[in-house]
Amino acid sequence: MSRASQLGFLQAINQAQREEMERDDSVVLLGQDLRANIFGAANGMLDRFGPDRIRDLPLSEAGSIGLAAGAAMAGLRPIIDLTVASFVFGAMDQFVSQLAKARYMFGGQATLPVVVRAALYYHGGTAGHHADRPYPMFMNVPGLKILLPSTAADLKGLLKTAIRDDNPVLCFEDANLWGRKGRSPLPPEDQLIPFGIAATRREGDDVTIVGLGQGAFLALQAAEELAHEGIEAEVIDPRTLVPMDWPAIEESVSRTGRLVVVDPANRTCSAASEIAAHVVENCFSSLRGPVQRVTTDDIHVPFSPALEKQIYPTKDKVVAAVRRAVEGK
Repeated sequence: MSRASQLGFLQAINQAQREEMERDDSVVLLGQDLRANIFGAANGMLDRFGPDRIRDLPLSEAGSIGLAAGAAMAGLRPIIDLTVASFVFGAMDQFVSQLAKARYMFGGQATLPVVVRAALYYHGGTAGHHADRPYPMFMNVPGLKILLPSTAADLKGLLKTAIRDDNPVLCFEDANLWGRKGRSPLPPEDQLIPFGIAATRREGDDVTIVGLGQGAFLALQAAEELAHEGIEAEVIDPRTLVPMDWPAIEESVSRTGRLVVVDPANRTCSAASEIAAHVVENCFSSLRGPVQRVTTDDIHVPFSPALEKQIYPTKDKVVAAVRRAVEGK
C-alpha cells in the first residue's frame, strides 16, 4: 500500500485547506492555536500563507462565528477551526440567527461562504463538556449544510466542495476515526465530492444499515460478522446530512425491506430519528419489520471510561439490532 493511501483525517484536512488556499486568495483560516498547530490540521500553514491568512482568534466562539459571517459578506471565504464540537453551543445565536439566515434575509444580496470545522471528541474520557455530538440540532436550522464524513478521502473531497460553496457549511469530524488510515489515495487536487450523494460501503439484499460517522465503520464491522450467519447487509454512508441522499436510502430499503440506523448522537431527535421517520413515511409498504435505531443513550457523558463506553453504539449493538430487524421484532 502506498504512503498516499495511508493518509488519515488530519492529513486530509491539511491538504484540502492548503490546496484551496493556494487556488483562491480569499480563503482564510481562522481559529484557536492554529499558529502553534496544537491539533495538527494546520501543519505548515503559517509558513506557507503567513499571518494575514492564518489568524488565531480569542477564546470566544460567538465572536469567531460572528466575525466569519461579516468577513464572508465582505468578500472573504473563512474556514473556522472551532476544534471541539461542543464549543458550538457558545455561538448558537450567531449560527442560527446570523450565519444561517443572512443570505435569505438580505434577499441573496450577500453570500455566506463560511466553513466551520468541529471535531466530535467523544469516547475518550473528555466528560460532559467536551463529548457532545450536536449535528442533529443543526439539521433543524434551514440555511446550513452539514457534513459527517467517515473516511479521509471523503473528508478531503467534501471539505474542498464546502470551501467553494457560497453557503455556510458545518463539517463535523468524528475524532474516533482520525487515527484510521484510508485504503485508497486521497482525491487529487481537482477532485471534489458533491453534497447529497451517499456512498454504498457494502452491498447486500437482507437489510440496510445506514451508518453515520463512526457508525459507518461499526456498520461495516457488523456486516462482516453477520455475513458468517448468512445475513447480507447493505451499508449506506450518507456522508452529508444536509442535503441527505434520500433516493439512495429509499432504493436500498425498498429492496431489502429492513432498516437499521447507527448514529453516535443521542437517541431523541437524532439524525437516526429523522431517517427512520422518512423511511416509514416513504417506504412503509416495503418494510418487513420495525426500523431499528442504534444510538447513544439520552444521558450526560460520564467521565469514567468504564461507564462511558456503555452508552455509545458498538459493533455488538449493531449486530443485535440487525438480528431483531431480520426476525421482525
